[in-house]
Amino acid sequence: MKSSPFPYIAITTLLLITITVMSAMDFPFNWVFYLTVLGQVFLVIMVYKVLTDDYTTDKTFEHFYEDRPIEPIEVPVEKEKFR
Repeated sequence: MKSSPFPYIAITTLLLITITVMSAMDFPFNWVFYLTVLGQVFLVIMVYKVLTDDYTTDKTFEHFYEDRPIEPIEVPVEKEKFR
């Protein structure tokens, strides 16, 4: 059974937000540094999991946004008369 990439996205996001808050609150450098290194590792794992996820869809670019479907419009082409 293949796991979903969403927990990896959530963990990485929370970790990087925590690092931002800790650096803004002047936490000790070694805490921020080690969490930054850990965040970079989680970022690489997250990207790998997202890119290797077995996700398929039948949507194409013609579907545009699902919440606001658009119909394709046809632009009439006039024959241009060159001199």
